[in-house]
Amino acid sequence: MTQSPSPRPAFASWLSTGNSITQQFMAIGGRPDVVSLAGGLPASEIYPVEAIAAAQERALTRWGTQILEYGAIEGLPALRAAIAERFSAATGRRFGPENVLLTTGAMQGLDLVGKTLVDPGELILSQFPTYLGALDAWRPRMPRYERLDWSLEAPGQDAALRQAKFVYAVPNYSNPTGVLVPQDQRAALLDKVEAAGTWLLEDDPYLPLQFDGPAGPSLLAHHAQRHPNGAYAGPVIYLGTLSKSLAPGLRVGWVVAEASLIATLALAKQSTDIASSLLTQAIALEMIESNFEAQHIPKIVATYRERRDALCAAATTHLSDWFEWEVPPGGMFVWMRAKDEAIDTDALYTHALAENVAFVPSSVFDPSGALKSAMRVNFTRSPPEVLVEGVLRLERAVRRLLAERPGRAA
Repeated sequence: MTQSPSPRPAFASWLSTGNSITQQFMAIGGRPDVVSLAGGLPASEIYPVEAIAAAQERALTRWGTQILEYGAIEGLPALRAAIAERFSAATGRRFGPENVLLTTGAMQGLDLVGKTLVDPGELILSQFPTYLGALDAWRPRMPRYERLDWSLEAPGQDAALRQAKFVYAVPNYSNPTGVLVPQDQRAALLDKVEAAGTWLLEDDPYLPLQFDGPAGPSLLAHHAQRHPNGAYAGPVIYLGTLSKSLAPGLRVGWVVAEASLIATLALAKQSTDIASSLLTQAIALEMIESNFEAQHIPKIVATYRERRDALCAAATTHLSDWFEWEVPPGGMFVWMRAKDEAIDTDALYTHALAENVAFVPSSVFDPSGALKSAMRVNFTRSPPEVLVEGVLRLERAVRRLLAERPGRAA
């Protein structure tokens, strides 16, 4: 009998861990007895069900069986053109359909960039803490990581920029921290990236969720303004999605980049799924062309702002003895940092589950797993009264944890 070949050892180790952390958080979120502050999920009660159903009917009438077929790898041409026009208007320079690849959510964009640009052992320079989904997407590629310092003053930053296959940045309401990176730091990073000759991956899923004023120009816009003419040829690879502005179940995302890279990413996509759903792309096109998406975003923002404020107010009353945080100006998360070194959020997570509440411990956002002094708390999924109950349960969990520490007052 011929023995089947084994996977690569590091990849086999990754596979052998069983359910991923993301799977665990999704499963917990489905339990009615648990207040889940863990998942990065939108509020399902404001999904535009009727509008999506109407858009689907219009799309099927307009396109017929064409959108029930396998489609072009790059995506529905009319939607690629619409996304290109969106970025042309936002940046003041021309982007064409050749600059757009439609993906099955922005998450697939992360995966394709990893497949295309990174070989085992190569360096990714990433802001820290780092989005868990990005780490999951690139783990099979077995990269190395170094920390991106937005001030660009940390020792070795210039050398790391030259060595990195790409820089990973989430400047708008970063997952997990909720940070909005200042415009001067964005411009300075772009200066360094252009000088180093490396790629700059801008992940921007939270752009629509602006609670306290506009986010300002993207890294892509900064570069486009510097080079306003000719075919776009730049280091910025931009990822976007409709998951936060409409519904994640549509699984419509995009990559915007120079045309040669889009063609390369399309080849990688072909071996992944042949093509994303033309049906959901056609629905998305209808919702963009009818201006429904733009009209729906203010409702989402108002709902999430109220929930953010409710969570932060409850946390000020019940958690501020042990944690500190900034109120995020947008996005979906509050990043709570422990004031007391006795609080290990991996250990706190176990006590939180015993209290039927869940959050995401900071260790999962660290490629080394060493960061154990913070937690990511989501406020978008639950109404204010549920968020308050979740905070009360977190308070009890903290007291349980500290009660285990000899000489520590809870």
